[in-house]
Amino acid sequence: MISYNEAVDLIKNEFAKLQLETEKVKLTDAVGRTLAEDIVADVNLPPFDNSAVDGLAIKYEDGVTEWKITGEISAGNYSGENQYGAALIMTGAIVPPEFNTIIPLEDYDIVDDTAKLNPGAFVKKGMNIRRMGSDIKAGEVAISKGTLLKARHLAAAASCGKAELLVYKKIKFALLATGDELIPVTEIPTNDKIRVSNLYSLAGAVIENGQVTDSHGFIGDDKEAVKKKLEEMLESDADIICTTGGVSVGKYDFVKDIFLELGVEQIFWRAYIKPGKPAFFGKFESVNKIKLVFALPGNPVSSLVNFEVYLKSRIIELYNLPPVEKITAVLENDIRKNDKKRHFVKAFLFKNESGGYVVRSQISQSSGNLVELSQANCLIEIEEEIINPKKGDKVICIKM
Repeated sequence: MISYNEAVDLIKNEFAKLQLETEKVKLTDAVGRTLAEDIVADVNLPPFDNSAVDGLAIKYEDGVTEWKITGEISAGNYSGENQYGAALIMTGAIVPPEFNTIIPLEDYDIVDDTAKLNPGAFVKKGMNIRRMGSDIKAGEVAISKGTLLKARHLAAAASCGKAELLVYKKIKFALLATGDELIPVTEIPTNDKIRVSNLYSLAGAVIENGQVTDSHGFIGDDKEAVKKKLEEMLESDADIICTTGGVSVGKYDFVKDIFLELGVEQIFWRAYIKPGKPAFFGKFESVNKIKLVFALPGNPVSSLVNFEVYLKSRIIELYNLPPVEKITAVLENDIRKNDKKRHFVKAFLFKNESGGYVVRSQISQSSGNLVELSQANCLIEIEEEIINPKKGDKVICIKM
C-alpha cells in the first residue's frame, strides 16, 4: 500500500501526459474555457491617436488661453479634412495630426465660438491623447495560451479580430456505479436497497470543475454484466473512466480484476488515506489515446473525497482554474486519529467574532453519511504523523 503523497504524485504524472484536444468556440461561448492559442494583435491598439476625454483639441502654444472653435470631431466620423483651428472632440475620436493636446471640457467655457481656459486650469502639451499602439502593437501577444478566459478577456480578443477562439476541449468522464443494493432515485428503498447517489455527487463534482460527464448508470454485482459495461466504457470516447463500488476485497469486489482483464495497466491500488483507501488507479491505451481509469469506493463520502483530493487539483492544473483554497483554522473540538493514515475529516469552517477562522468537526465521520457530507463545507487534512489533534490546534482546511 502506498502513501497519499505517492498516490498524488502518480496521478499527477499521468495527468501531465494527457494530450488535450482543442476546438473552436464562438467568442460569446468562450468564458470559462481555457485558451489553446496565443491571441496576437493584428493591428495596433488603439489603431490611431484618439482622445481620452470629451473636450477641446488644440495645438499647444505656451501662454495661449483662448481658441477659436472651427469644427467638431466625433468618434467614427472623421472626414480626413485638416481645416481646424481648434475643435470640439469626443472621447474615442481620432486626434488629427494638427492637434497635440486635448483640454477637458470642464476646464474651459465657450463664449461666441471661442473657448476660454478657466482660471487655475492646467494645460500640458500632449495631455489626454491615447497614442496609437499604446495598448499593444500589431504582432504582440494580447492574451497568452493557457489563460482561463473571463469576460474581461473578450474585449481584447474582439479587438484583435477574433470571432472564434481555439480552446481546450473539456475532459469527458464516463461514470458508472455498481452494487446489487442500488435502485433509481425515483424509487422508495425497501429491505436492503439504497438509492444510487454517487453518480450524482461525482457528476456534480465533474461539472463543478468545468468538465463533462457521460453517465452509464448503475449495474448490479453480476461479473459478466459488469465486464461488458466496463468494456463498453473503455471503448467509448471518454477521457477518464470513473466507477464507484466493487473495488475493495470482498467477494463481489471484482471491478479492479475486470479492469486488469480488459487490459488496464494498474498504477496503484489502495493508498493509506481515510476515507477512500481502496481506490484503484490505472490507464488504458486505446487507438492513439490514453484513458485514465479510477475505480473509487462505493461509500458516498469516500468516493467524493477521492475525487476532491486526487482529481480536482489535477483538473485545475490542466485548465488553469482557480486553485483549491486551503485555510488554516483553529480546531474547536478534539479529533480522534490514532493511525498513520492521511485523514480527510468532514467539518464546518467559519469565522469567529474577531474574524479568525475556526473549524468544527463534531459530526460522524461515517463514509456513508450523506447528510453530514452535504452540511460540511470543508475537509480537515490531517497528515500521517499527527495523532489525535486537540481543541485549539491549528489545522489545514480544504474548502469544498
